[in-house]
Amino acid sequence: MAKISPLMAVPVVVFAGFVGLALVGMFREDPESLPSAREGQTAPPVVLEQFTGKPSFDDATLRDGTVKLVNYWASWCAPCRAEHPTLEALSAEGVPIYGVNYKDQQDNAEAFLNELGDPYTAIGRDEKGRMAIDWGLYGVPETYVIDGEGKIVLRFAGPLTSSVVEKTLRPAMEKAAGQ
Repeated sequence: MAKISPLMAVPVVVFAGFVGLALVGMFREDPESLPSAREGQTAPPVVLEQFTGKPSFDDATLRDGTVKLVNYWASWCAPCRAEHPTLEALSAEGVPIYGVNYKDQQDNAEAFLNELGDPYTAIGRDEKGRMAIDWGLYGVPETYVIDGEGKIVLRFAGPLTSSVVEKTLRPAMEKAAGQ
């Protein structure tokens, strides 16, 4: 009788592992969302460079008693362009939005805002991406709902759409206002 090598079982075990990971991912509460270790914690320090000609913000701004959004964006980011009308609409409603221009050149960022409008209450630049690392940024665009005490209530990765605003962002903002 032929001898069977135990190494022949390795592909089957590897395949079973992949199937197990896929099943776990498929049956998560929200398979589209990316987890955030920062939700429920105080927002990390705001360390930004000045965005020429625009007001800036700092840690005290995030703890001023009002619910606000912090939005990471860049001129080179196509989804940022897609979400911009949604940010403009939120700003027109009076929602304070603080922009973090991520790894971008000042001239390009200014051209972006001149073309599409400026929905931001204040803007700072994170040219090297160091603040983004502390905040746990996956990529741009990302938007954080911050309560009046400076705690992160929600992190949303991806472009904001009207559907995302109604189903995800507004409930988080209402929760933040009720705390």
